[in-house]
Amino acid sequence: MNEREKIIRLWFDMWIKKADLGIDNIFTDDVVYTESWSPKYENRKTVKHWFDEWNTRGSVLDFVSYFAKTQLAFTTYFMTLCPLIQGAQMFLT
Repeated sequence: MNEREKIIRLWFDMWIKKADLGIDNIFTDDVVYTESWSPKYENRKTVKHWFDEWNTRGSVLDFVSYFAKTQLAFTTYFMTLCPLIQGAQMFLT
């Protein structure tokens, strides 16, 4: 497993376990992180806040695969969003 794959697996392990296992080791202070549907987080502190807040109301079920070429990486994952009222929604991204 190459270094990039280790980092991506660690990132998804954090989501699956709902625990910061090393955000400071993955992202620089000036990171720009963009979600698939456009929200953008423009520093590590904001990424940490988003991660912590999101995990109070949702769960990532599984990390399926990733593709990386040069500086870009793409992933496929399954997650659930557990609304406070009832039911759950499932997303494939």
